[in-house]
Amino acid sequence: MANQYARVIHWFRRDLRLTDNTALNAAIEASDEVIPAYVLSDWKGTHAWTGGKRQQFLCECLSSLSGNLEHIGGELVLRQGAAVAELLRLVDETKADAIFLNRDVDPFGCEIEARLKRDSPVPVHDFQDAALHGPKDVLKGDGDPYRVYTPFSKRWLPLAKMTPAGRPTSIKTPADIASLPLPTLETWGLEEGDWELPRGGEKAARERMKEALAKRISDYNDTRDIPSVPGTSRLSQDLRWGTLSIRELYQEAEKCGSEQYLKELGWREFYFQILYHYPEALNLEFNPTWRGLPWEESDERFTAWKLGRTGFPIIDAGIRELLKTGFMHNRVRMIVAMFLTKDLHVDWRLGEQFFARHLLDGEIASNNGGWQWSAGTGADAAPYFRIQNPWSQTKRFDPKGEYIKRWVPELASVDPKTFQAPPADGVSLASNYPLPILDHGDERKRTLEIFKKHREQQV
Repeated sequence: MANQYARVIHWFRRDLRLTDNTALNAAIEASDEVIPAYVLSDWKGTHAWTGGKRQQFLCECLSSLSGNLEHIGGELVLRQGAAVAELLRLVDETKADAIFLNRDVDPFGCEIEARLKRDSPVPVHDFQDAALHGPKDVLKGDGDPYRVYTPFSKRWLPLAKMTPAGRPTSIKTPADIASLPLPTLETWGLEEGDWELPRGGEKAARERMKEALAKRISDYNDTRDIPSVPGTSRLSQDLRWGTLSIRELYQEAEKCGSEQYLKELGWREFYFQILYHYPEALNLEFNPTWRGLPWEESDERFTAWKLGRTGFPIIDAGIRELLKTGFMHNRVRMIVAMFLTKDLHVDWRLGEQFFARHLLDGEIASNNGGWQWSAGTGADAAPYFRIQNPWSQTKRFDPKGEYIKRWVPELASVDPKTFQAPPADGVSLASNYPLPILDHGDERKRTLEIFKKHREQQV
C-alpha cells in the first residue's frame, strides 16, 4: 500500500500509543501525510458509564500521545462532538483521501464504525488491534461461538499469535490544521478529586509492564488472589486505553512461563467475543433462564455499599480502593459484586454501571462478563447456589487484615481475626465503623429461594 494516498487520517480511539499500533503503521506506510486525530466526547457533568477518574487518566494518555507524536514530527488533532460528523468534517477540511482506524470491540464502537463506513466519501480501512484474535477467529467446529470459557481457552491458547511490529520513527502531519487544546477535566464539566491514580500514557504503561514482567507475572498463579500484595500485573487500564499492545504484552509474558496469566488474557478476549456475538448481554441476562429475575429497588443499603459503609470490612475495603484509585483487586471485585447481587439482591446492571464510572480499566465486555458471572446469569457464570461468604473469603485471602486495614483506617488497630466473622453481641468493630447492614446467612437462604422459584416458573 506504499504511497497509495497523498493524505490520510488515523483516528485514535482505544489505541493511544505509537508502538505496535496496527492502523497507524498502515496509515504511515500507505500515505505521504498522516493526520493523527482524536474526537473528544461532548457530554457534560455526569455520565452513566464514565467519571472523573477515567477522564483524568484519558487526559494524561492524550497528553502523552501528543508529545510522542511531536517527537517524531507529527501533531495530534483534537476535535469534540459526534465522532462520525467530526471525522467527515475533518476529511472535508483537509481533503484527506482515506481514514485508518483500529476496530473497537464493543457494540457501541462497532455501530459507529458501521456508520462511518456508510457515510464516508473516502475509503475507511479498519484493522484488528485491541485483541490477539478477532471474534470470528475462535469458533467451535460447527462455526458457532463458544459460550463457556474453558473450551474457548483450549482453542484460543494454542493459536499462533501475531508478532508485534515496531514503533514509527517519523510521521509527517500537514501544517495549520485547526485543533482544540488538550483536554482537562473542565472539558467535561468535572472536578478533580482526592484520588491516587497511576500515571496515564505510553511511557508510564511501558514502565508498569517492565516492572510486572520482572517481578510479578512469573509468580502470578501464587499471588493473584491476595489483595494485600502486588500480585497482579496492574496493566488492565493500559490495555483498555491501548497505551500497551496486547501482542507485545503476550509475547513478553510468555517468556515468564505463567500459563495462568496468559489464560487471564484469554478471559479478556472470551468476553470480547461474547459481547460481539451476543450484544443483548449488555442489557439482558446472558442465560435466558434468569431473565426477569426480581431485583430489589436501590435503597439505603445500596447507598451504604457505594460508600463502603456496609459493616463488612472486605466489601468496604474494595469499594474504598475503587473510589480512591480507580482500581479494585479482581478477587475483591468478585466478592463485592456477589455481595451486591446475592446479599443485597440489587440488579447487577446497577453494579456494572457503578464500576464503569469508577474503574480506569472499565472495559465494557469484561465488566459486563464479570458482573454476570457474579450474579450467576452470564456466560461461564458461577452457579446461582455458589454464594461467596465475605467472612470466609476474608479469612482465606486477607487473613492478617492487611488489605482491609489499608483501605478502612477505622479498623487499623483492630484484631484482624474479627474481620472473619460477624461481630459478637452486636458490638461494632470500632466506634466510627458501622455494624453489618445484613445477616449473610439469612440473605443467602433468600437468594436460593428467589433463584429456585424463578427457575421453576420457567419450566
